Amino acid sequence: MSSHRLSKKGRYIAWATAGVVVAAGAGLAAQTSMAATTMPAQKTYTGRAFDACTAPSLAAMKAWNTGFYGAVAVYVGGRNRGCAQPNLTASWAKSVTALGWKLIPLYVGAQPPCQTGRNPEKFTAATASSLGVSNAKDAVAKASALGMKAGSPVYLDMEPYDIADKACNDAVLTYVRSFSKTVRAKNYRAGYYGFSSSSAKAVATAEDRTDLPGNLWYALWDKKNTTTADWPWDPKLYTGHSRAHQYMVNSKETRGGHTITVDRNAWDAPVAIIG
Repeated sequence: MSSHRLSKKGRYIAWATAGVVVAAGAGLAAQTSMAATTMPAQKTYTGRAFDACTAPSLAAMKAWNTGFYGAVAVYVGGRNRGCAQPNLTASWAKSVTALGWKLIPLYVGAQPPCQTGRNPEKFTAATASSLGVSNAKDAVAKASALGMKAGSPVYLDMEPYDIADKACNDAVLTYVRSFSKTVRAKNYRAGYYGFSSSSAKAVATAEDRTDLPGNLWYALWDKKNTTTADWPWDPKLYTGHSRAHQYMVNSKETRGGHTITVDRNAWDAPVAIIG
């Protein structure tokens, strides 16, 4: 997410500090096991997506509707969200969906205690579980207010941290499990954005898979538009349209007279169901 929370320089520092649907059938079970009722069918998008710090104007979304990108990630909430969102309303979501765009809700939740930077909200080992619950409830409420219905994913943003710090990593996994379990209990799908060298790696390589997110969006800035050729972990993990790959950041692009600095993503995973 380039400069969306941490600066690009800050992210590389964090990377250096960090040491730079499970199987198809089981993935569905993981997504629905904690739900109070039957999870609505997944809405999948496969293709290029972009994310920008601020949701673009409706005019820009019309101009960018050329077919190169088919989806846009939007920051629906979280105290660590880096930019104001004057365009992001239920009306905007409905209008861009009518144009054919798919929406990807991203929530910038609390961050790890060992993470560098001064984020407004961090969890500790003692608060990880409770903050996971409250953040998840807020994330679902924010997505719902934008017209994103049950069955939609909510992707939790976790920035880089030192996964070699066991106490910190354990706290992260406690928070992530709590967030994911709560999201699923409200019949939304649990997703997770993280870095292949740290935050995503922690989830992808965790031996205990209980209550982990069912969809993984990994940042690996290799400029390869793929979710398979550079997948860094067990190939049996996150199959069945459950992967996304952020492969390029800070790409300044102009379409129809509208210039936006975006991050590029290869997408093969759930997107929002707009009512």
